[in-house]
Amino acid sequence: MKINQLNHTALPVQNLEKSCQFYQNVLGLAPIVRPAFNFPGAWFGMGDQQELHLISKGTIFEVPPLDRHFAFRVDDIHAFAAHLQEQQIEFVGPKCRPDRALQIVLRDPDGHVIELCTKPGIAPD
Repeated sequence: MKINQLNHTALPVQNLEKSCQFYQNVLGLAPIVRPAFNFPGAWFGMGDQQELHLISKGTIFEVPPLDRHFAFRVDDIHAFAAHLQEQQIEFVGPKCRPDRALQIVLRDPDGHVIELCTKPGIAPD
């Protein structure tokens, strides 16, 4: 059980179109394909395997809220779930994202939302 990389950072944005123009035209990030989530947003690639996820502010989420979070890609989501249970850490998941990645969501001691996720396409059909 290990963390492989910082996979993505997600930020809430007031104006999705204006923010997309900024990250693409000012910072030079390339838009990448975003799965069919049921809320508006945009994804950008950073380096070889890292991403920036923009989420329209005001989007309603389950608890804990995911509009501002960072995500670590992990090698074994089920081992992490068992570890979190052993540590008596509250979490949600594992559940399947639209891109068939599995994710767990938890909070650190300061309330920061952390996503642990697998590679897309891992979840069974």
